[in-house]
Amino acid sequence: MPNILTNLISTQVAKYGDREVFRHKNSIDGEWIITSWLQYQKQVDAIACAMEILDLKPQENIAVFSSNRPEILVTDYAAYANRAVPVSIYSTSSKNQVKYILNDSQSQILFVGNQEQYQIAQSIIDECKSVKLIVSFDDVEKEEGDEMTLSFSQMIELGLNASDDCHKEISRRQSEATADDIATILYTSGTTGEPKGAVLPHSCFNAVMEIHKERLTMLTDEDTSVCFLPLSHIFEKAWSSFCMFMGVRFAINYDTKNVQQTLREFRPSCMCSVPRFWEKVYTGINAKLSEMTGLKKTLVTRALKVSRRRNLDYARIGKDAPWWLEMQYRFFEKKILKTLQKAIGLENGVLFPTAGAPLSVNITEFLHSCGINIVIGYGLSETCATVTCYPQPGFELDSAGTVMPRVQIRIGENDEIQVKGPTILREYYNKPKETAEAFTEDGWFRTGDAGKIDKNGNLTITDRLKDLLKTSNGKYIAPQAIESRLGEDKFIEQVAVIGERRKYVTAIVIPAFEALKEYAEEKKIQYRNIEELVKNADIKEMIQKRIDALQEGFANYEKIKKITLLSRAFSMEAGELTNTLKIRRPVIRVRYAREIEAMYK
Repeated sequence: MPNILTNLISTQVAKYGDREVFRHKNSIDGEWIITSWLQYQKQVDAIACAMEILDLKPQENIAVFSSNRPEILVTDYAAYANRAVPVSIYSTSSKNQVKYILNDSQSQILFVGNQEQYQIAQSIIDECKSVKLIVSFDDVEKEEGDEMTLSFSQMIELGLNASDDCHKEISRRQSEATADDIATILYTSGTTGEPKGAVLPHSCFNAVMEIHKERLTMLTDEDTSVCFLPLSHIFEKAWSSFCMFMGVRFAINYDTKNVQQTLREFRPSCMCSVPRFWEKVYTGINAKLSEMTGLKKTLVTRALKVSRRRNLDYARIGKDAPWWLEMQYRFFEKKILKTLQKAIGLENGVLFPTAGAPLSVNITEFLHSCGINIVIGYGLSETCATVTCYPQPGFELDSAGTVMPRVQIRIGENDEIQVKGPTILREYYNKPKETAEAFTEDGWFRTGDAGKIDKNGNLTITDRLKDLLKTSNGKYIAPQAIESRLGEDKFIEQVAVIGERRKYVTAIVIPAFEALKEYAEEKKIQYRNIEELVKNADIKEMIQKRIDALQEGFANYEKIKKITLLSRAFSMEAGELTNTLKIRRPVIRVRYAREIEAMYK
């Protein structure tokens, strides 16, 4: 079978021609620029030829260091045409991270997005001997004496003037591509230790495309999506390729801060995202509901109650609702729910896959009550994204769904989730020891996540094994479960649960500062700055009470007894978060050791 990614563009050009594949915003006037399949093919062919002219060989690596933009998709698919291997680097990566990945992967060409990424590249390029060329997507201001940087437009021009022999060589490479060729190397974000490059051959993506087409039968080429997560993240990388495979048109969102505007302008029917996005949607909707009064509030409350019963008690398990309930639902859907969805830009919603961290059951239930079809899933870079997701219908709210076709899961020692199937990584690049440790003796991939499978095949994730905390009383705490619950609160932005070898559980909390300011104004709490506000005793007491209420249902030993409020958020730049926004607990414990010790005095 031909590689799907290698042949995807030519296949879709024959089918769609001038039809839109994706759109992006012009940085000058903010107008949407639409790219058709034929235009996309022309750009990819030009960059593919330029790569060949610049002596890039089959199965050599290139690196892409940029935030989301169409040039990434052009570069990736030009690499596939050459049988070359794109290596994604998060746009927020530090100098040391970029240097490590370039040297570990021995990348030949480095593509950078903007001036900032170009400057990082220039600062480390002398220590990255494999890199022969830098290509900038933006027309950057080059450093004096820089003779190894081309602009992307110059590379396009080089490819457009390629000889017939060059085109023939590209065609020959495509015809010789095999499923064993490496499609990409994705470096794990590394909550502990140095990053590892997950080697994903084309066979993984061949399986991913077919498996998702088989599972997500509700999607057609009439659907639309938004490319919101970083294209360096396996979830978005695989999802965007799946959209192209299915003919789903999508808008490329450049800046995560602008995603709400993009949603309202493009109004997609699907989009992959992470729980934090939906936590913000949840708190936003609830803030609006809390402002309502009188008849309007009564109607919205009734609409959500009817929708919850219809969607979760009946539609969720594939049953028709009683006629009287269905009639009420249709009325409220048209008059209230669609208005609510339209305010967010989701009134055309079909499904919204969500993974990467736990999303609380309360939020998932609420969003389904709003008519937003959240599809919780589970996967890793090493599994080429999805291992499980909600079946439609028949999902369990407190699970991560059931296993994908032709993928297998089992629960091993210490409740570890283990996976086998055609989407699993081949190895960690240049790391035979870590590769051997990642697999059981009988060939199952060890995820490092703990979970359980119920009698109907639903997988529930309990926590990362490395994240589990053991108190001094010998009790195990799953911090992510607590943190996801607290994510429901409008006053809480980030939480790091503490408790390893301690007699009780505490937490470092980053408040949602704008909400906190509004509360302080309402309660007439005086403060000069954020540092003073988070130290205010009334503020701390208010947040502690809200945390106590949210922890109802947790065992007493799991509950947070004391908190410390910080005046700035955890960040990737400070090394406190990974590029996928996971908390680096060892860094937090060291950096805030004084604050932590104070909670145990």
